[in-house]
Amino acid sequence: MWQTFDERNRDLIVNVGGRLTHRDQAGVSPFDSAVQGGDAVWEGLRLYAGKIFRLDAHLARLRASAKALAFTGIPSDEEITEQIRRTLAANEMRDGVHVRLTLTRGIKITSGMDPRLNTTGPTLIVLAEFKDPVYDASGITLITASVRRPAPDCLDPKIHHNNLLPSILAKVEANVAGADDAVMLDHRGFIAETNATHIFFASGGTLRTPTTVSCPEGITRATVLELARSAGLPAETGDYTLPQLYTAGEAFVTGTMGGLVPVLKVDGRTVGDGNPGPLTTHLTKLYANLTATSGTEVVAGG
Repeated sequence: MWQTFDERNRDLIVNVGGRLTHRDQAGVSPFDSAVQGGDAVWEGLRLYAGKIFRLDAHLARLRASAKALAFTGIPSDEEITEQIRRTLAANEMRDGVHVRLTLTRGIKITSGMDPRLNTTGPTLIVLAEFKDPVYDASGITLITASVRRPAPDCLDPKIHHNNLLPSILAKVEANVAGADDAVMLDHRGFIAETNATHIFFASGGTLRTPTTVSCPEGITRATVLELARSAGLPAETGDYTLPQLYTAGEAFVTGTMGGLVPVLKVDGRTVGDGNPGPLTTHLTKLYANLTATSGTEVVAGG
């Protein structure tokens, strides 16, 4: 799995602090908190036929994360949604689009970590790109990274923050190993998630996924659990170890960037029979139907 440049994005208009400008002319202050210390929160959204799926849930998570970090002057959901609409309209976008929202603490009067240095902000950045699902729908391979997810008493994943170095280091390991992504364990040795997605696996007719002790409360993850239960499929959350994933009948990962994607191999072990499993296929169809029939309209006629 390798993302490449999409020509449709060559002349993107991006939104930084309400200012719309060409991607090559956009600027973030070197005094902005995101630059100074990764002091920002973010969300990934997907646009389907003029509608953003689960926008309210994403904005609620963004707001909760910013509040937990003691941001002041957090823009309202209505203000953020309006900036999303402006950005999509400027790019004439309606479908097949991924939107990256970033909310930084704002601009400091001088460099330093102290939030009291922030006198301007927050800064809202809206980056909308034409982007197809980033994973091969036929399936991916995983390895287990040596890098662990931090414990909640170190950096609680309930804050959807921009400090993504652990994920990047894990992705480096996956790249070196020739895998698509890397499984990341928590501080106790249980599966947390991958460097970019949540993990599900099925065994004994039950769908299982790790708790959110050491991973974010994913919007797609929550949606899949809802779909499973609505379809009468037993679904559980808990602490799981690598051998349980190795010996599962099937597995898949979830995320806004890629939807639901089958996992075919983990650390060289074939998962199930090495093909997308029946639960994966069924839930993928249910998810596709839901994203096609729901969402918040952000493009006229959507």
